Amino acid sequence: MFLLELNTIMQAVFFVSLGCIGYAYVGYLIVLWVLTRIVTVPTNYEPTSVLPKVSLIISVYNEEAVLPDKLTNSLQLDYPRELLEVIVVSDGSTDGTAEIVKSFADRGIILKSYQGRIGKTACLNRAVADLSSDVVIFSDANAMYPPNTVRALIAPFTDSRIGFVTGGTSYVAGSNGQMGESIGVYAQLEQMTKLLESRLGSCVGADGAMFAIRRLLYEPLDQADINDLVIPLKIVRAGYRGIYSPHASCVEVVAKESTKEFARQVRIAARTIRAVMAQRALLNPFGYGLFAFQLTSHKLCKLIVPFLLLALFVTNIALVGSSPLYLLLLIIQSLVFLRTWMVVKYSGAPASGSFAGRMFGLVHSFLIVNTAVGIAWIRYWKGDSFTTWAPAR
Repeated sequence: MFLLELNTIMQAVFFVSLGCIGYAYVGYLIVLWVLTRIVTVPTNYEPTSVLPKVSLIISVYNEEAVLPDKLTNSLQLDYPRELLEVIVVSDGSTDGTAEIVKSFADRGIILKSYQGRIGKTACLNRAVADLSSDVVIFSDANAMYPPNTVRALIAPFTDSRIGFVTGGTSYVAGSNGQMGESIGVYAQLEQMTKLLESRLGSCVGADGAMFAIRRLLYEPLDQADINDLVIPLKIVRAGYRGIYSPHASCVEVVAKESTKEFARQVRIAARTIRAVMAQRALLNPFGYGLFAFQLTSHKLCKLIVPFLLLALFVTNIALVGSSPLYLLLLIIQSLVFLRTWMVVKYSGAPASGSFAGRMFGLVHSFLIVNTAVGIAWIRYWKGDSFTTWAPAR
């Protein structure tokens, strides 16, 4: 009797874990799609001839390899030059970053350099405090913008309820092969999720490579905060909406070395965990209604996937003798884990080309990302704050 009950519990844990993983990556998107067919919150903004003053902030640390292209790209944006100031915020760069920016000084590029490696967020706190613009756009050094980007990001601000606007990033694989392609697929799912969330009220978080806020809504952040999540969450707590603009996009090259991309994933995940925990008041449905559901589904559910994967594997082992199906599933899981380990150890990225290769690439990236999240939990519990960063290129 006891063994029968234990078997039933194991089956329940197995299928609940599998269902929660599916919900985190696919089910939530389906729920959003259904909800938007029932109710939407319109964003009311009209084209205007009165354009706001905009500050484009480019955060850098030793970015001499991509900075000239980024500054040239910024000067080609379709927005009145007298209303757009381009500011490079350097966190103690030790390469040729300062000299590169100074060579663009005669074209209006401003350098704000902070010594001592105080961290990206601390640099932003200081830089934004000195601004007098109406809108601030945050950007990365390797994010290349189409000419219409600024106009696309600032257009929704004619709706007084909008506090932040984000766009989306398209990833170029570079020499990182299938990893870059797979990350691009996940990025597309993320953008679709943000678009649907926006139709219900506010999207959860922003794309760090390109998002804009009303300058007056910027609150100084803790130096360990991840700005593209904490800033949007604080804006939502202040009573404003944040939306995804499908008309705003940029292009980034994925880290050439898979180890650097993995380290970036660990850092982002650890800071995301910290942000969600710090802003956990937003998880209260009585205080924040639908947004609490969105934050739980979009962020928290994905953050617990590593534990669900572990539960899935352990219960699968326990159930292997009860049905041939569980034996088959255990073999599939083991082969996928083994292949992923071999890819990481010996080549750094799975082979691409065939349909099977592409599918494995997605599974590979899924496992790598969730391994990074699992490590990020450990780093979070240890108290690691990741206040500084280096470009993963």
